[in-house]
Amino acid sequence: MKINIQRMSQQIHVNRIASIALASLIGLFGAATGVHAQTDYPNRPIKVVVPYTAGGNVDITARVYSKKLSEHLGQQVIVENRPGASTIIGSQSVAKSTPDGYTLLITGTITSAHTLNPGLFATLPYDTNKDFAPISLLTQLSLFVVVHPSVPANTLQELIALAKAKPKQINVATGGSGGSANLAVELLTMASGAQFTAIHYKGNAPGLADTVAGQTSMMIETTSTALPHIKGGKLRALAVTSSKRSALLPDVPTVAESGYPGYDVTLKLGMLAPAGTPQAIVDKLAAEVALIARDPATQKLFAEQGSEAISSTPQAFAAEIAADIIKWTELMRKNGIKAE
Repeated sequence: MKINIQRMSQQIHVNRIASIALASLIGLFGAATGVHAQTDYPNRPIKVVVPYTAGGNVDITARVYSKKLSEHLGQQVIVENRPGASTIIGSQSVAKSTPDGYTLLITGTITSAHTLNPGLFATLPYDTNKDFAPISLLTQLSLFVVVHPSVPANTLQELIALAKAKPKQINVATGGSGGSANLAVELLTMASGAQFTAIHYKGNAPGLADTVAGQTSMMIETTSTALPHIKGGKLRALAVTSSKRSALLPDVPTVAESGYPGYDVTLKLGMLAPAGTPQAIVDKLAAEVALIARDPATQKLFAEQGSEAISSTPQAFAAEIAADIIKWTELMRKNGIKAE
């Protein structure tokens, strides 16, 4: 039996070319399928997890943006409140979700639980920097330094002078150790040298109630909740913590304008997805958020509540999160602040 070596070699070569071509076609088909899955997004409802109770700033922000996203994307965007453990429960559920763009997180991100928790807790069930894909900021709001009318101070400078004359005799209510209001007080203490006595409550609401009643002398509270009491004469606003004045109370100076340059405590809320979510989906959602934030109706709605509709690129948002974690973790370690 004669074997034609040349013909066999040619056949092997042809088979090899056919295998390579088939593999290439399979690869191209797979890539095309993946691209189609992303360009077809979304093709079913999206769930937005809010790790806070209903009715607060974060919940309201989530519901406004979810409604607008439903209109823009043509799919229902459903808000699910999963509060508890300083937002850790809800955040963990998103971090461990399938990274396909159908489970998102809207939470307090900058100067809020998302970036404060790494400094407050020895361990977390997720890595804040690595287990999430930041999409965009959504809103920002400032805080007001307020005092009970019985406090003999009409400006922040007068309050600081009073606190220096009577160290630790001015009680300041906070919503809890390591919360944004508590850290705003600590930052003011470091900047001014004045010493206050912090009274930590289980949430801002009871602390605000006691300050209105005169049980505590001072508080640093969000615009939306402090404003009615300021306008009603039950609290006196001395300064705003953000880098610019509030449009709702334009005559109230910033802390920086009051003699402490560089002081800036601005709360920012944002949207994130699980790490590994396709970049095309992240970018698509960021673009839609930007359109919603620029809408005059959206801006008016949030302005009436004492906040501001904003947006950002995913890259800028990620950088701001990383920097905020470093800033507040260092402050907490320096002052021995831990979760209660």
